[in-house]
Amino acid sequence: MDTVGESLDRALEGAFTRPVPKSAQAQMKYLVKQLKGTRPAAELLGVSQRTVERYVVGTLRHPRKELGARLEREVRQRWQPQVRARARDRAATAEGIVVSARARFGFTAAPGTTDDARLRHITQALPPRWAERLFAARDRGATEAQLQDIAAQGLGEMYFRDAGRRAQGLLVEFTDVEDIDISL
Repeated sequence: MDTVGESLDRALEGAFTRPVPKSAQAQMKYLVKQLKGTRPAAELLGVSQRTVERYVVGTLRHPRKELGARLEREVRQRWQPQVRARARDRAATAEGIVVSARARFGFTAAPGTTDDARLRHITQALPPRWAERLFAARDRGATEAQLQDIAAQGLGEMYFRDAGRRAQGLLVEFTDVEDIDISL
C-alpha cells in the first residue's frame, strides 16, 4: 500500500525529463556531486568514506540491499529539483491533481443506513487548491493521517458533494485505505 506522501512524490517524478541514474556507481557519483564530497555522502548513507570512494571509482558495484535502497531513495529525493518544483507549482496553481483511492468511504450517519462506510474505488480530479493544501502539509511535515484527511476532504467536496452543490451538512470519513494513487 502506498501512502499519500509516497504517491505525491511519485506524481512529481512523472515530470522528470531524464531518467534517474540506475547503477550504484552513477547514483553514488551523483550523490557525491550534490553533497559536495565523499564524507557527507558517507555520513548520509551510514557507510565509510572509503566505501563511497570505491563505488565512485567502480571497484564496488552491487550494494547491500539496505544500502542500495537508501542510495536510491536519497538520489530520487534530490533528482531534478527545478523540474519537480515546476510540476508542483503547475499542479497547485493551474491543473490540480487526480486522486485514485480504494478505501472505506462513508458519511457519518446512523448505523445501518445507506451512508454507512463501505469499500469504494474512486478516481476524482481535485482542483489546484487541494493540490496546494496537500503539498503544503507535506512540506510542513504532516503525518500520513493528516494527509489522508486532506485528501478525504477534497474527495468529499468534489465527489460526494459535487463541488459543494449537494449534501452540505455531511462529513466524509476516509478509513482503511487499501490503495491510493495521485497523478498530475
